[in-house]
Amino acid sequence: MISTRLVVDSDFVISALDRRVFGAFVEHMGRCVYTGIYEPGHPSADAHGFRGDVMALTRELGPTIVRYPGGNFLSGYHWEDGVGPQEARPTRLDLAWLSTETNQFGTNEFMDWCRAVGVEPMFAVNLGTRGPDQARHFLEYCNHPGGTALSDLRRSHGYEAPHGIKFWCLGNELDGPWQICAKTAQEYGRIAQETAKLMRLVDPGVVLAACGSSNHGMPTFGQWEDTVLEHCFDEVDFISLHTYFENPHHSSAEFLANIDQMNRFIEDTVAVADSVAARKHSHKRIMLSFDEWNVWYKARTLDDRRKPGWPQAPRLIEEVYNHEDALAVGGALIVMMNNADRVKTACMAQLVNVIGPIMTEPGGAAWRQTIFHPFAQASRFAHGRVLRPVIRSPGYESKTFPEVPYLCACVVHDDATGQTAIFALNRHLSQEQEITIELRGLGDQQRLVAASELHHADMKAVNTVAAPDTVSPRPNSRVEISGHLVTATFKPGSWNVIVTTNGKPS
Repeated sequence: MISTRLVVDSDFVISALDRRVFGAFVEHMGRCVYTGIYEPGHPSADAHGFRGDVMALTRELGPTIVRYPGGNFLSGYHWEDGVGPQEARPTRLDLAWLSTETNQFGTNEFMDWCRAVGVEPMFAVNLGTRGPDQARHFLEYCNHPGGTALSDLRRSHGYEAPHGIKFWCLGNELDGPWQICAKTAQEYGRIAQETAKLMRLVDPGVVLAACGSSNHGMPTFGQWEDTVLEHCFDEVDFISLHTYFENPHHSSAEFLANIDQMNRFIEDTVAVADSVAARKHSHKRIMLSFDEWNVWYKARTLDDRRKPGWPQAPRLIEEVYNHEDALAVGGALIVMMNNADRVKTACMAQLVNVIGPIMTEPGGAAWRQTIFHPFAQASRFAHGRVLRPVIRSPGYESKTFPEVPYLCACVVHDDATGQTAIFALNRHLSQEQEITIELRGLGDQQRLVAASELHHADMKAVNTVAAPDTVSPRPNSRVEISGHLVTATFKPGSWNVIVTTNGKPS
């Protein structure tokens, strides 16, 4: 057994936690929309055609904001195709995923779904094949009250009140050569600046995110952010980051060490953004939107990403997640919460079927993948202020980092309820971890509210439609509290959640 220590103090705060960090992503790709969230005729479908079982699981998962409609799909999308009477909508070729898009689900259906589930929408505008003019038209259709051609068009479609969509992404991954109409940093920076200017004229209250690098390993990383923000720094609020965890060495230890790469990605992006602020002598700080992140490394063959014959809603990148994938997701959530001063929104990609925490069968069941659980627990319990953790933990050497602490943890305290949530990952794969947690300044008479562990002896264990609860949280009985000290034992390779209360709001 290894021994670790975690200390936090109520006076040492990273930041208030922006609840938008628990976001998700719905793209017109594979079966995310069709037979995912939308399947008219399914036994659970409502009058809109939304799958009731998926809506119930989405509410349980707890996303706060959902990005739409893409993704790579976005860079060839015409928003006008997805509004108005469904029988009059055109069928198009989707060049991003070589599929046929029927457009039976579009802007207004997505807004109806968001209202039904209780999430905030995050929309994106096409800056691949299109530009500023179409972007401001889209915003006018969605958000202007009425009295203009586009706002009245929305009203004629049955939506008298404006949608009031506040968060908008300016394109998607336009640094990537795989992207439809990819751009140089100079080209994208200029179009992002002009698009942002027009959109703010239509609706001054929008929040705008510029495209950052598609991943930390892009050859233009750093230079891309610097050039883009040199153009649009004054017009945008966020820059995006995308990352997908892989396991190229087929080693659980190396895989879990990659969590720390996410932290480096954040630090490097902040450094570049703040250097632009320094050159501009600006007090403004650009915030980070991790609007695509997840584990993705198994379903990566060409057949996983493309199907012949322009099919409708084919099975694409339907990653089957195992226990170690859930641990990586839990670690990523810890990293983002520990960077709450700059990471203000994030979207797990995607919500259903396509690298999703929820899986479905057409006409059949829906179930939780392993990665569902750490996300749902973090979204449920993480409210308030993220406290700065001081961690004492032995570690191990990885190919990427010379020292990887076995303990990865964060602590979030809610002044309104007096509850403190501790999220901890034991990265030691063969030894239990005995931990002492000191909660300074949060009340001397802490009481236990909940304690659970996500653990399985087989790191490759998965959840299936026949065995949907193989990997799921179980109560952890080895947690004790004395005053403001919490002691616990964590199993090897486990994600752990401990919630305490001081009995009254602080």
